[in-house]
Amino acid sequence: MKKILLMDDEAAVRSMLKKMLERQGYAVITAPNGREGMNLFNKDPVDLVVTDLIMPEKEGIEVIMELRKKCPDVPVIAMSGGGRNTPESYLNAARLLGARAVLEKPVQKEIFLEAVQRVLK
Repeated sequence: MKKILLMDDEAAVRSMLKKMLERQGYAVITAPNGREGMNLFNKDPVDLVVTDLIMPEKEGIEVIMELRKKCPDVPVIAMSGGGRNTPESYLNAARLLGARAVLEKPVQKEIFLEAVQRVLK
């Protein structure tokens, strides 16, 4: 069973994505921000990291940079709804830093699950 770490500061989004992934047979651990997410990752590495880009305490861009240094082979999917800038600028930065897939929020179920399957292959 593939294990996924999901980081998003919005509890409703975290819950919805976790349920979607679990229905597909994945084991999912969640964190409300990048700092807690990286603490969980350091204790128990996963097969995939899905991260929001704009979060308190440690943003997704910082998470991607830290993961690239520690475990360059762990795939990352980045998501963003934008914040002060357009989502594209954040997502483009995430792609340049090594995210294997980038998704604009709100994510559509089919697109999200297809990205997860593609990245885990």
